[in-house]
Amino acid sequence: MKYLDINTPISELQDYLTTKGWMDSDEEISSVQKPGEGNMNVVLRIKTNKRSFILKQSRPFVQKYQQIEAPLDRIAVEHRFYSIVSGEALQSHIPKILGYDAAEYLIIMEDLGHCEDMSSIYSSRSIAVNDLKKLLNALRQIHQNEVPHDFPENMEMRRLNHQHIFVLPFLKDNGFQLDTIQVGLQELSLPYKKDKKLKSVIHDIGMIYLSRGETLLHGDYYPGSWMTEAENLYIIDPEFGFAGFPEFDLGVMAAHIIIATTDATCLDTIFDLYNSKAQKSLMTKVAGIEIMRRLIGLAQLPLERTIAEKQYLLELARKMVMS
Repeated sequence: MKYLDINTPISELQDYLTTKGWMDSDEEISSVQKPGEGNMNVVLRIKTNKRSFILKQSRPFVQKYQQIEAPLDRIAVEHRFYSIVSGEALQSHIPKILGYDAAEYLIIMEDLGHCEDMSSIYSSRSIAVNDLKKLLNALRQIHQNEVPHDFPENMEMRRLNHQHIFVLPFLKDNGFQLDTIQVGLQELSLPYKKDKKLKSVIHDIGMIYLSRGETLLHGDYYPGSWMTEAENLYIIDPEFGFAGFPEFDLGVMAAHIIIATTDATCLDTIFDLYNSKAQKSLMTKVAGIEIMRRLIGLAQLPLERTIAEKQYLLELARKMVMS
């Protein structure tokens, strides 16, 4: 496997891309940029004398947390996911795939321009109703795709995610130094790590997550995967995708809107707008777990909240899980 990154000589990139037939013989790379801070993978914006496109390559670890191992074939899951959802209903909301190199764990895709993800909702503490409707419409369209019988189980990625959602945040001695994130957060987390009834429910939901379902899931449907540019909305990074239960995507989505707004009534709004056969109680439990793991787990968000605000969110989340 050849690692390509921001420090790879342009001549080497040029040779590779031309040899693969992804660049014309008279096309020359003018610059290589990082389009943003990727969490899971290396992502590069390649600019040529004719156009620009995105190169994305997986590594045997999480790019942001390189001490955490991660399966290389997550890029194959992403490629397969995009091929399934590329029909007319979603084609305006996903990037076009321009090339795929399975041996190098690499995808070349359309450059969506200078989009921004929707992490800004954490600072604005709000989300526009129209954006919420667009996100739910896109999610409904994803979920309505038939899952091919040979769609990857993606079990290694799910086990990784399972540990960081359902297990590690609720272990007393998990090695996370929460006070380095915010003083007082470690102590704030302790009651939830000691709550046996809470942990029992979380365990049960985790087992559902690891089982096979019938719905094609994005698997990481949160603001970091929602890109906007003017009136356009794009859904990216489906490497956690699998055949599962729709309440997982819905619950994760609801959790992040609650974290941003502290308004739990969005559960009703999301459930009603989704308008399909989903269990509201299961969606609510998933949302509660996601809120908790984002506050006391490793995968922290760009949040500016007081300890009192986080305590409120954690207790709200506990009630949601136990509802």
